[in-house]
Amino acid sequence: MAGNGASLDCDDLSPLFEPISIGALALANRIVVSPMTRGRSHGGVLDDAAVKYYSDRARGGAGLIISEGSAINLRGSFSAGVPDFFGDDALAVWRRVIKAVHAAGGLMMPQLWHSGLNRMREQSHDPSVPSLSPSGCYPQWPDKVASGQPLEAMTQAEIDRTIEDYATAAANAKRLDFDGVEIHAGHGYLIDSFFWDRTNLRTDAYGGDYQGRTRLACEIISAVRGRVGPDFPIAFRFSQWKSPDFYTARLCSTPQELEQLLIPLVHAGVDLFDCSTRRFWEAEFPEVDDRLNLAGWTKKITGVRAMTVGSVGIGSPLQRDRPDHGEASLVEVKATLAKLADRLKAEEFDLVAIGRGMIANPDWARKVQQARIHDLVPYDIAMRSEMV
Repeated sequence: MAGNGASLDCDDLSPLFEPISIGALALANRIVVSPMTRGRSHGGVLDDAAVKYYSDRARGGAGLIISEGSAINLRGSFSAGVPDFFGDDALAVWRRVIKAVHAAGGLMMPQLWHSGLNRMREQSHDPSVPSLSPSGCYPQWPDKVASGQPLEAMTQAEIDRTIEDYATAAANAKRLDFDGVEIHAGHGYLIDSFFWDRTNLRTDAYGGDYQGRTRLACEIISAVRGRVGPDFPIAFRFSQWKSPDFYTARLCSTPQELEQLLIPLVHAGVDLFDCSTRRFWEAEFPEVDDRLNLAGWTKKITGVRAMTVGSVGIGSPLQRDRPDHGEASLVEVKATLAKLADRLKAEEFDLVAIGRGMIANPDWARKVQQARIHDLVPYDIAMRSEMV
């Protein structure tokens, strides 16, 4: 249906295109390119296609780009197909990326990532290097806990090294002229595995209650802040759900528990919370409020900038990944975008991250601003392996 000239009243979507600031960083609009693993790196080093990929989305009108997850060190790398944010070769390409993004009029943060036990060890740089986690166990291994089988937890030396590597990566981002950094602490990766009581079984200062389970994150944030200074924005991605199969996982079952998780992170220095959900319109605590999603509750609790994400502009349920290309789907897309704009206008959250829509449409923001909804290319799962 693309290209038939049909339009949508752009005034309804004007909240998406209002300027906003994250600390000292001024954004032209509320639309953010969500961090999406592209799997096109070679030995942890991006290629020329990545330079074009990111600069095209800056040229397409997004207010901010957050890069795909990028490893802070060898043991944190998910696989050889995802980029590193360490080493001369990898950083040289990242320098080219940010120069191209700036030349296209965009802003960008790298997402700093340690994959922890979710690391694809056999596809990593060095399969002989063991993966790291708070307690050495996956949540689907309760028998090993119950039997008293010894579990290998991260040592204090490994924790200290991880904190230092996050800080070094952030310092490199500032040196390369990026506009901020995002720390990935969701989806079951290392920091998130410290948050979750099913993977964090520690009995030292890094385990136990929320204060203990947030300690690693707080020390990372504080170390990053110490290296980048007060005016360099720090975004922080977190989630309730985990990968690969724990979509019903809950770090927090009530707003009060969410407050215990978030407030220490605010005090440590977070400027923006990237609240990862699968569908932005779903209420996080429906028994308390039938409207506020995770980003809405995060902003209400902390007063800090919050970003929503989840099936924005996708006309079919997440599980299908091949939306209906017909008129019914376009009506649904328009309705969800109107709902999104309404929530932005109500100041429930501040920014919106677009994932699959941005893979299919580098100029997603411009098409939506110009009310060219029919010109949006539908996302297809085959696009996951493309860098266009």
